Amino acid sequence: MRKKIIVALMLLLLAGAYAFLQPVYQFFSHKGGLPMPFWGFVSIAEPVPELSRVLDNNYREAADTAMQQLKTHRRAINSPGISAAVAIEGKLVWQGVAGWADIAAKKPISPQTQFRIGSTSKALTSTLLARMVQQGNIELDTPLQRYKLSERNPAWRNITPRQLASHMAGIPHYDENTDWRGLYKTIALTTRYQDVGAALAVFDDSKMLFLPGEQFSYSSLGTVLLSAVMQEAGKTRYAQLMQTQVFAPLGMTDTAIEPEIGATAQDTAQLARFYWRKDESKPVVRVWRDVDLSHRLAAGGFISTSTDLVKLGLGFLRDDFVAPAIRQQFWTPQQLNNGEVNEQQYAIGWRVRDYDFAQPLGVLFTANHGGVSRGAQSWLMVIPEFNMVVAANINTTTEHFWDFGKVSTELVRAFLLARQQQTLTLQPSD
Repeated sequence: MRKKIIVALMLLLLAGAYAFLQPVYQFFSHKGGLPMPFWGFVSIAEPVPELSRVLDNNYREAADTAMQQLKTHRRAINSPGISAAVAIEGKLVWQGVAGWADIAAKKPISPQTQFRIGSTSKALTSTLLARMVQQGNIELDTPLQRYKLSERNPAWRNITPRQLASHMAGIPHYDENTDWRGLYKTIALTTRYQDVGAALAVFDDSKMLFLPGEQFSYSSLGTVLLSAVMQEAGKTRYAQLMQTQVFAPLGMTDTAIEPEIGATAQDTAQLARFYWRKDESKPVVRVWRDVDLSHRLAAGGFISTSTDLVKLGLGFLRDDFVAPAIRQQFWTPQQLNNGEVNEQQYAIGWRVRDYDFAQPLGVLFTANHGGVSRGAQSWLMVIPEFNMVVAANINTTTEHFWDFGKVSTELVRAFLLARQQQTLTLQPSD
């Protein structure tokens, strides 16, 4: 009898160790630090399905060029699927997709296919923050000591929402988290957080990196804390605020919180499969492990479509949605306590830069945010001068982000050159 008890206890211990260590092994194998099992790989079947949807006939030729660029780019980076959308002069003019949402099921990418958007989620959160500032529901420079949640970590008391949104608060990023239990949670990625306040448990015992406003250090956990502040200030759950203040007004019907692990096929019907690969030069991939990203919702946990991301960008450009003075403030690189602009010239939830699109377009101001998630990448770029927005998504990752993101510059050129040609055609001759 004693032997049976000992054996049973040993089996329980082994099962517990396996349950604890398996997600750790999976985490590092997906990072390339440990060997990935040799089974489970599939080839990307060719030819892949494609769809080009032109919503303004004035841009039909540009759409043909853009679709060819999109198809070529998908093949070049060996992504199972790719999606893009373009708006110009305030209206959506084109949607393009190529490839597979699910290779095994032979399910094509469609304009309604949802992707993990990673840190592009920060632009969504920034949009809600801008709306709340505009409505007087939150002040960017009021310290967190005003809010009850600051009791969870006394070091948070002097942080401001502005510093959280611009990564100058001193909150650690995932791998800098000294809350060891929380660090494990962000490695295992199996815990469901139903509320952004509950997700603070991931890092509320962590040490700060520096005093608020003294330095810049990119921190998704800082954006999670910001969402909890917004929730307390708005007296409504963060997810509900996003729905009523951003998604519903802008018609972003395909943007949501990713369903739980094990969700029904109906709940995940529009969600792409996400893929890992060892060698980007080959069209061979395997399905990414199941993960739950609810702990990072505001910073990197949303799912969306290229079209919905374009709608977000168009909304941020609308004076009746975000007032010009608020928009200018949110697209201005933020200063440290010493008066210097932060090293990445990061604004309030957005990255901003002047980008050279080559002649005859030249240098244009852009507001943007990329995103890298488990088996997905996302890119959103706004060009205010032409009331233009471009978004792109894939269901795998590239080692260098711009290997994926650079397709956006080709799309911009195709549509802006078409716009210039239309303008020249409409000009009266002498």
